[in-house]
Amino acid sequence: MSNSSSLNEFLLLAFTGTRELQLLHFSLILGTYLAALLGNGLIITAVASDHRLHTPMYFFLLNLSLLDLGTISTTVPKSIANSLWNTRSISYSGCAAQVFLFSFLLSAEYSLLTVMAYDRYVAICKPLHYGTIMDSRACVKMAAAAWASGFLNALLHTANTFAMPLCQGNVLDQFFCEIPQIVKLSCADAYLREVGATVASACLFFGCFIFIVVSYVQIFTAVLRIPSEQGRHKAFSMCLPHLAVVFLCVSTGMFAYMKPPSISSPALNLVVAVLYSVVPPTLNPLIYSMRNKELKDALNRLIQLVLVQQK
Repeated sequence: MSNSSSLNEFLLLAFTGTRELQLLHFSLILGTYLAALLGNGLIITAVASDHRLHTPMYFFLLNLSLLDLGTISTTVPKSIANSLWNTRSISYSGCAAQVFLFSFLLSAEYSLLTVMAYDRYVAICKPLHYGTIMDSRACVKMAAAAWASGFLNALLHTANTFAMPLCQGNVLDQFFCEIPQIVKLSCADAYLREVGATVASACLFFGCFIFIVVSYVQIFTAVLRIPSEQGRHKAFSMCLPHLAVVFLCVSTGMFAYMKPPSISSPALNLVVAVLYSVVPPTLNPLIYSMRNKELKDALNRLIQLVLVQQK
């Protein structure tokens, strides 16, 4: 029997025990991580440096890219280092920091996606009032509220999780410190302490989800009433990238945390964790830049500027 007060480290789940496969995992994850850094970094730089993109939609997109960078940087570098050095350990304080940052950034991202749905709703359903409703001060307040909600949610969960006595060892069946895996190590009588925090988070999540669904029902109703085909196409182009990102984040997250226990296994948990922690931050920049001419033009100008400066 072990207690949380005597724990100095946790042991994470290794992707594989074969050294050659560990190096292959190191190469693949490193490539994915660098792609996420490049994609999100380009969007942040393009939006910050191009005055044409200083609008509410791109302001929220910049915040989304910052959150994606933080999310993938919280879990992946440690996994890369463990694969490279053939180790599984993470310190107790490092695990607590990882839990807090991952919960903070992931919760803030869901809240921000909800704010972005409201932005699209106002732009399409109330275009004449868009400038008044979505002024710079309102945008900053909404973004700050998204970050603050994530911070408070993460603080609640992290404090609650690491206050529980851990009596089941220190081996986690995941490649990063994840709250459900840590709760499994707790004493039986401490398990219910996490239930209240989980219910609060579930209410926040489903509240955001319902708000997004209701917003898009009204958006699509308004779009279908637009008489011109060009106008409908432009409206759909504004909404589809955001809707695709919402679907990617929500579907992977829901499958990770709501899948039946009967199909749960360490291998499946590992794959699902990669899907919701690595794939969205990597694909989000691609999703937003594929159908967005303004963003693609800004990225082209940025790349050309960098090439000219290098000559």
